[in-house]
Amino acid sequence: MAALSRILIVDDDPDIRKVLQLLLKDKYFVAEAADGLAAIEFIRANPDTDLVVLDVMMPGLDGIQTCEELRKLSNVPVLFLTAKSAEQDRVSAYESGGDDFLSKPFSQAELLAKVSSLLRRYQEYRGKPAGVLTVENLEVDFASRTVRSAGKAVTLTDTEYSILEFMLKNRGTVVTAADLYESVWGEKFLSGSGNTVMVHVLNLRRKIEENPSAPKIIRTVWGRGYQID
Repeated sequence: MAALSRILIVDDDPDIRKVLQLLLKDKYFVAEAADGLAAIEFIRANPDTDLVVLDVMMPGLDGIQTCEELRKLSNVPVLFLTAKSAEQDRVSAYESGGDDFLSKPFSQAELLAKVSSLLRRYQEYRGKPAGVLTVENLEVDFASRTVRSAGKAVTLTDTEYSILEFMLKNRGTVVTAADLYESVWGEKFLSGSGNTVMVHVLNLRRKIEENPSAPKIIRTVWGRGYQID
């Protein structure tokens, strides 16, 4: 029997943590942290955690700051949970290294769909077959999911790596925002999904391009999408 995926819930509200426990405990092993510092210590002690569900609005270290610190330790997927829904809040969440975003209030079906999608993608890409591909000064090892730029290791989030690998496996083809979103996030492309893709592509370029404002690896094909030659 396969082991249950391990999810860490991080929220300062005990009632929210209890609700999330009830919604997730039948399918997953769920642990809790009441603040950002406790979450960081938990991931340091439990690096095999499969997903973090992270509230944005917390005292002390907020969710954005917590995610930035988690990214120094792990590439574990991070699902942000917040009452905020403004575009800038989403941008901040993604720029801190978050993988997806769920606004309160949410349904059990919506939560489970987001969690399942992130876990499926994380587990799938951890098991990719061997293969190394080089583009410009970028080297990607599919077996170890490692990336090097000009010989130096590059740390990508799970979502950023998934975007890069999808585009590399479709080299020479224009990939639309809808292609990326539905393949990487595993959800139907909606009106606001394009902004989500755009922010992640920008973050990815900052890490792998010599000059992100004039990218040579991930090119924008205006009015159509993105392409790696």
